[in-house]
Amino acid sequence: MSGLAAILLTAALVTVLALLIAVGAGKLARLDGATYPAALMRAAATFAAVLTLASALTGALTQVLS
Repeated sequence: MSGLAAILLTAALVTVLALLIAVGAGKLARLDGATYPAALMRAAATFAAVLTLASALTGALTQVLS
């Protein structure tokens, strides 16, 4: 597998994982009694947090492994 394919596959996997976690956070917020806009905001914040965490982890691993 080429390096570009591995990078694209990993990026797609992280994005799908972030979407699944965001959907779960939105569903839990809605079950907790939050309104639809509030649940959507919690889901969006969770999505952004997961992507931020993934990029920070990638940066840290790049520093350590190179």
